[in-house]
Amino acid sequence: MASGNDMKAHSATYDGFIGLLKWSVPLTAIIAVVVVLIIAS
Repeated sequence: MASGNDMKAHSATYDGFIGLLKWSVPLTAIIAVVVVLIIAS
C-alpha cells in the first residue's frame, strides 16, 4: 500500500492534469467547430 506522505507528488500531478485540461478542452472545442463549419459549407 502507498503511504500517506506523497501529497507533494499528488499535488504536482493534479496541477499538471488540470493545466492540461484547461488548454485541451477549449482547443478540442475550437477544432470541432472548425470541422463542423467545413462540413456544413
